[in-house]
Amino acid sequence: MTTTGASILQADKDWWRGAVIYQVYPRSYQDTNGDGIGDLKGITQRLEHIASLGADAIWISPFFTSPMKDFGYDVSNYEDVDPIFGNLADFDGLIAEAHRLGIRVMIDLVMSHTSDRHPWFVESRSSRENAKADWYVWADSKPDGSPPNNWLSIFGGSAWQWDPTRLQYYLHNFLTSQPDLNLHNPEVQDALLAVARFWLVRGVDGFRLDTINFYFHDKELRDNPALAPERRNAQTAPAVNPYNYQEHIYDKNRPENLEFLKRFRAVMDEFPAIAAVGEVGDSQRGLEIAGEYTSGGDKMHMCYAFEFLAPDPITPSIVASVQQAFEKAAPEGWVCWAFSNHDVMRHITRWGLGISDHVAHAKLLASLLMSLKGSVCIYQGEELALPEAELAYEDLQDPYGIQFWPDFKGRDGCRTPMVWDGKALFGGFSDGKPWLPVSGEHLARAVSAQDGDPDSVLNHYRRFIAFRKQYPALAKGEVEYLTVDEPALAFVRTYGNERILCVFNLSQEKQAVAKPDGAVEALEGHGFKAAIKNDTIELPAWGAFFARLD
Repeated sequence: MTTTGASILQADKDWWRGAVIYQVYPRSYQDTNGDGIGDLKGITQRLEHIASLGADAIWISPFFTSPMKDFGYDVSNYEDVDPIFGNLADFDGLIAEAHRLGIRVMIDLVMSHTSDRHPWFVESRSSRENAKADWYVWADSKPDGSPPNNWLSIFGGSAWQWDPTRLQYYLHNFLTSQPDLNLHNPEVQDALLAVARFWLVRGVDGFRLDTINFYFHDKELRDNPALAPERRNAQTAPAVNPYNYQEHIYDKNRPENLEFLKRFRAVMDEFPAIAAVGEVGDSQRGLEIAGEYTSGGDKMHMCYAFEFLAPDPITPSIVASVQQAFEKAAPEGWVCWAFSNHDVMRHITRWGLGISDHVAHAKLLASLLMSLKGSVCIYQGEELALPEAELAYEDLQDPYGIQFWPDFKGRDGCRTPMVWDGKALFGGFSDGKPWLPVSGEHLARAVSAQDGDPDSVLNHYRRFIAFRKQYPALAKGEVEYLTVDEPALAFVRTYGNERILCVFNLSQEKQAVAKPDGAVEALEGHGFKAAIKNDTIELPAWGAFFARLD
């Protein structure tokens, strides 16, 4: 398997199209040294689990040197591993083992901003004349001393922070300790491209690019216009955050980004079989921007959309409208869908209120996600149907939750440690006290509890990913929607001569859907029990049906 895995990884430049990517949040995956924080050796130790799922790749959230004010999304050295996670040799070992198992490795690059402890920023803030004075976004105050404009931070308050040394404000779209880089400066672009090349040479297979639409700002620093209340939603920021009150057309989403993304793609194309997925965080124009960034084959391979990370319960009409909106915005583009990640409430809780059969619900959602046109990101613990963990205020680590508590409890509830052994101390995650508490509710759903149960959610993920790989149409095919009559959803995936019918019942009650005309050959191996009776497909609660069509 070692040689074969490596040769397969080198051969397929199109591997990302329809790939199943497993997201690892390293702080919470597996600790090997007893300090209560997951590390790179822990990820390596658990790669067999990821391989058992059938995932094509892993995306590892940031592990670079960082003061951890935002848990790695505030980088102080792009080309080294933070000691809490290990060292570069540990990363090399992770790459080697992943490739041995046939798993590609994508790393999370944060290029819109750095930590305020990054040497670049330390130099930049030291004076207005130093060599890196223009590497960050600096601006004079208004005559009355107030910030240059009305831009807001996602973490609350103004996006501008006063610096007493330069007597200027600097831009921070996130924490005040996360100053924004000035990508209008070609030297900054060159430095970031050198970072990408450093990791490509080290053997990574691609990147997840954080906040990709935040890279550039309006040079004129114009005020954002107000956003009408009826257009506000909570995809990018929680509803309690005034960030939702603006239309963000000047602080992000700038057209200059397209040329930089072309430069980034050119670096990736120097290496074989590399792919990137860009995170587009925008509540109004997300799909449109994703279309721009994935068009032409010379920018991003795919974009990571927020539409299915929203609080609103998923419905057939939402699924169809989101997919069709992306098709319209990006007829030649590609998207990567996710239902959960490290920034939002886990979807089992978010969409599961009032549902009695959480196991069936979780299986149905997993199968729907992996049947949509696009690639797929699975967030660690999703394969166990882990709900959002309830944490006390005193246990919070996330500055976002601390800022907006109790109306928004932050992101710690989806970041608690992975549970491997329900009977072991701290769920088998660590021998020491974990950085976040292990949820007691999670222990009953640990890998050890589900591994040997053929009807478990874990084994359903394994089964359905294997099923998906049998039929190229499910991974790479086009999509045509047949019905979105609540609560039933039916569509056809087509790839070459292969046509696969996918039917879902998004409800707790039995449903019946009309069988399409022509021959319908029911498929097996996906784990659902539905039947055709006369001209009707009968679906149990949270049921699904798959068939080959003429």
